[in-house]
This record gives sequence, structure tokens and C-alpha cells, in this order.
Amino acid sequence: MKAGLKKIGWIMAGAAIMLGIVWIVEQKNSDHNGRLISFENASEVSNDAKIVRTSFASVPQNIDFVDAAERTVNAVVHIRTEFSRTGYAYDDFFGSLHEYFNGSPYRGGQPAMVGFGSGVVIAQDGYIVTNNHVVEGADKIEVTFNDKRKLMAEIVGTDPSTDLALIKVSGSGFDFIIYGDSDKVKVGEWVLAVGNPFNLTSTVTAGIVSAKARNINILGSGSSIESFIQTDAAINRGNSGGALVNTLGELIGINAAIASQTGGYEGYSFAIPSNIVRKVVDDLIRYGEPKRAYLGVEIREMTSELAEEVGQKNIKGVYIARTVDGGGAADAGIKEGDIVTKINGYDVNSLSQLLESVGQHRPGDKVTLEVKRDSKTYEFQVMLKNQDGSTEVKKRGESFYNKELAVTLEQISSSDKSKLGIKNGLRVVALSEGVLMRGGISKGFIIMLINGQNIDNQEDMNSALESKSNKTIRVQGMYPNGMKISFEFFN
Repeated sequence: MKAGLKKIGWIMAGAAIMLGIVWIVEQKNSDHNGRLISFENASEVSNDAKIVRTSFASVPQNIDFVDAAERTVNAVVHIRTEFSRTGYAYDDFFGSLHEYFNGSPYRGGQPAMVGFGSGVVIAQDGYIVTNNHVVEGADKIEVTFNDKRKLMAEIVGTDPSTDLALIKVSGSGFDFIIYGDSDKVKVGEWVLAVGNPFNLTSTVTAGIVSAKARNINILGSGSSIESFIQTDAAINRGNSGGALVNTLGELIGINAAIASQTGGYEGYSFAIPSNIVRKVVDDLIRYGEPKRAYLGVEIREMTSELAEEVGQKNIKGVYIARTVDGGGAADAGIKEGDIVTKINGYDVNSLSQLLESVGQHRPGDKVTLEVKRDSKTYEFQVMLKNQDGSTEVKKRGESFYNKELAVTLEQISSSDKSKLGIKNGLRVVALSEGVLMRGGISKGFIIMLINGQNIDNQEDMNSALESKSNKTIRVQGMYPNGMKISFEFFN
């Protein structure tokens, strides 16, 4: 305790010494009437003092964060999530047999885990955007507003490839934040980070944009879009999913990560650009899943070595290493060896910038690419396509109830399929008293095959159930943790 007090004392003493130095300097820089002398020339040297006198820049006093804070704090919420703890492998395996040994379905014996994060209300009817990692796999989501109201929320949709999720609470008339244009954000621009890290009222910190289009390799998938806005606004644990806003109070990013050795803030924070957020949110509302668009190219970032290899003097743009047959770029006339320098008028110098620009569009959209080829500049109109090579955009099917199995099922998004390494399946979202519940199947289980037939939609399921013989139904599937289960039952 004494050591602690001694340390604090040194800090206070240091502050006092610094104040003394400032006072002395100000006195020496004043004339005999006490007026402060201004030095315009930063390199001016005093002949008698032999020191360099410098005019220091100060924070512009016309920047006011009050309006931006007032417009945003009531639209940022605290999110509390509960997760069913995953048991040991033998718990999961024998869980399906629990009914037969003990006469009751397996419920698990471990307490729920609790997580925390923040969210941003983006519509007055209760839509809230947050990070996917805040709500992924949650069984219960509780939202606390700045006025301490608490409401339960449901997941509308998620996009692991951007680490975004959309949830919704019932009601209307909620305060919300309007979108800003993240493409127009400038390095050095003042920003505010608004979050609710400790279930307090919303907390506001200020900083500047340190960099744009940062790729920090935290999402882990080759199809992920990582093009973060970097800021030095203080962000701590629990701020995930909070708002990054400009001085007008417009949303320019969703805070997602910090770079830290200790788990606390160390000066580096990262936010998902609002133009990506707006597109993903719109997809989740309209289609139930994100709709990714692709140029149909493989690229390499320009380096001094690559520029020398391909005979370029300027290290600008991204190099087209290959075009995909039938892809949008190839159809538009772009060739291997071309260098893309701009998309829709914005400079492109990295893979993350390219992904951010393309990620704001859907299959069927057109983008303008400025391309350098043989020291000449060309423009190409490229029709973006989906992963299957078409421009089709389909809405994901609604969840449905199957009476025979007594379960409610939903289709799995293409991004979730890719993440799980599967090509088809239906996710169990609710169970009633029936054969699957008695067999120990729980929410989140993915039915992949019934009676040997692949299941990917309601029609597939109906067809497979109609093909059963001797009233035997064989179900095969897996849980998101990778555990596979196969069992038969008589119906």
C-alpha cells in the first residue's frame, strides 16, 4: 500500500514540476508588461538564450464533440448474451442416448456462459447492428438501452466474413444513428467511439482516424473482407459492436477489435467501414443472408520487386495475376498482367481496398475499373457475379415447421456452409415434443441427410421423408462444433 502511495506521489510531483516549467517559459516569453510574445518563425534562435523557440500547434478550438455525442449515445446499447456451455465429447455423444437410459431428454449439466458487447440502433423499429462474434451461438440476447430499459432481442442474420450481425428488439420509436459515407473519411479526421463496455450508460471517447483499409488477419477465412478503419480513440473490451462516428454524429464504422498485448486499450482500434455495414445489413433484411459479389480475378499487391519484374516504374495499383473464365473481369476484357488503379473513381493500392470496394456491391451490379496496360490507361465496366458465376440474387427461404420430426428448421447461409465445410443442411432452430427431442437432438443441430438423401430445403426434406421404408427414418447430421451424429428411429 505504501509503495502504491509512493508511486502516486511521484506522478503528482512530476505534474507539479511540469507546471512549473511551463510557467517559467511563459514568463521568459513575456515582455515587461506581461503580454505573451508570439514567435511566428519556428526556426528563430535567441542570441542570448541560445535556444530554439517554436510555435506549437494546438487542438482546433472550433471542433465541438457535444452535438455528435448527444446524437449518438442514446442509440448505442449494451448487449448481454448467454451461451450453452459445450460439454465434453462423451456428454455430446451419449446425450442422444440419455432418453433411453434415464427416461428424459439430455439437458446438459453445465451452467451457461455469459458474454458482453455493444450494439448500434440503425432504425427506429428496433434493428441493431453489432459484431458477429458478440452474438454468434447465443441462446439468449438481452439489450440494455441508455435509459436502462432492457429488452430481449432475436438474431435476424449474421455474416462471419465481415464479423457483422443484425439483431432486433420489438417496439418502435427508438433513437438511431444515420449512416455516413466511410469512403469519404480522411486520415487525420476527428472521430468518436461510442460504446457500452461495462453495462454503464454509453461511453464516448475521441481520437483521429489513424489509417484506412487495414487488414489485420483476424477473421481467418480467405473469403473474409478485412478493410478496417484504424483509430486511436480509446476502445476496451465490451466495446465490440459499438459506433465509430464523425463530428456530425454519422456512423462511419462499427468497432470490432483492438491491438493489445494485455487485453486493454493500447492505442490501436479497428472499425468495420459503414459502407460495408450498410450493404450487409440491407442484405440480411432483404435476403436473410449476405450476397457477395466477385470480380473473378486473382490479384497480387504491387511491391518494388513485382513492379521491377513487370516493368513498372510506379508501385501503384493491384496486379491481375489471373482472370477466371466466365467471370465478370474476363467478360469485360480485363487480362492477366493488367494493373487496376481505381474502382469507381477511388484509388486502389491493396487487396483490402479492393475487397472493401467490391464488398459494397451485389451480384448484378456494375463497377468501373481503371486499368493500366502497356503504359496506357483504360476503363472497363465490369458486371459483378456471385460465387456460382451468375448474377442471380435469391432470397433465403423462410424457416418452416416439420410435423413428422416436430422441429422448426431454417436454411443455412452460404457463408455459414463455407465456414462449417459443408455443402448442404438445415439448421434446427426449435424443437417440440417428438422423435428428435426424445433422441436428445438440441437447437443448432444441422440435418444433412435423411434416408441417405441430401437435405438443403423444405422440398428436399419432404421428398426424403416420403421415401422411407418400413417406417424407419435415418437422420445424419452434425453440430457446429464438428461432432457428427447418425441415428435411426421408427415412426
